[in-house]
Amino acid sequence: MKVGFMLGTLVLVALMFLHEWPRIRQAKKKEKVVFLVLLSLGTILAMVLIWKPDLPGPTQMIDHMYEPLGRMLEK
Repeated sequence: MKVGFMLGTLVLVALMFLHEWPRIRQAKKKEKVVFLVLLSLGTILAMVLIWKPDLPGPTQMIDHMYEPLGRMLEK
């Protein structure tokens, strides 16, 4: 099941790449690099979340960081 979701995600990423890449002009090399980096990071994050869906999110990290401050303010 996870492999199917991963393959589906890769197909969607490939379609996004094929749709957007020709629209970026040849002179815009920095934009192409940024596009590839963001697309790659998003794809990696999607794969990790498909493989391990119970990973903590950013709000849980913020809650953990500010928990001592919250306890101090309650006193």
